[in-house]
Amino acid sequence: MASTGFNGLTVAAFESRMAAEMTRLIERHGGKPLVAPALREIPLEDNSVALRFGEQLLTEGLDVLVLLTGAGTTTLFEILHSRHAKDTIKSALKETVLIARGPKPVAALKALGFQPTLTVPEPNTWVDVVSTLDAHRPVNRLRVAVQEYGLPNRDLVEALKQRGATVVSVPVYRWALPENTAPLKQSIRQILDGQVQVMLVTNAAQIDHVMLVVEQEGKTEEFKTICRKLVIASIGPTASERIRSHGLSVDFEPSHGKMGILVKETSEQAHSLMARKAGA
Repeated sequence: MASTGFNGLTVAAFESRMAAEMTRLIERHGGKPLVAPALREIPLEDNSVALRFGEQLLTEGLDVLVLLTGAGTTTLFEILHSRHAKDTIKSALKETVLIARGPKPVAALKALGFQPTLTVPEPNTWVDVVSTLDAHRPVNRLRVAVQEYGLPNRDLVEALKQRGATVVSVPVYRWALPENTAPLKQSIRQILDGQVQVMLVTNAAQIDHVMLVVEQEGKTEEFKTICRKLVIASIGPTASERIRSHGLSVDFEPSHGKMGILVKETSEQAHSLMARKAGA
């Protein structure tokens, strides 16, 4: 039978901006939080790619603009508006199909005075982006721009190219390790020491940085071995794919890709999942 809470389990998570909220959520559901940031979002040193994209948009037009995140959408338009009037940008995008990958870019677009042409349904993976486009119209010979945020989405870009689209990636931010990695290293040490029972991953880049630090510490194989005993919960398919790419298993995904639901539903399943893994 599923437990109704973590019941004292130690739960590791790697939130940055939402660290305080994640801590409260874990405590609310009976867990001992071990929250250490794995990411720091920093603006690109120059926005030359985004600015070139703006010039191209105004001179050549654009058929499709794929917006992957809310914060990235806001940042991209801020960059464009630094050089071009808002009405000019609106006019240039008048005939452009605006694809929003989920509710956050939808909200960002509306705040900027735009309506999305297409909204990608849950779980909002790159596969869902492509299938949404496929259902709308073929992209063969179309000019498609993809707003990137943090890490390139190579699978999405390659899938669009395979369909005959001319694709330009527009990065606006990138992920870096936190300036102070001591809390993250301490969290990893506690995982290695067997003091953690549950690990929550809410962003694909988090696990990249965790594994980078693990590798720097020379503990990769030991970490993977320990993780076989943990309950690893992922916020959704994109994060799960990245977790598995590092040779780790994913034990649980929530019914919806929201942090609160991830914590609540993981707390309800953690004890039964641990028992199942121990039995296996």
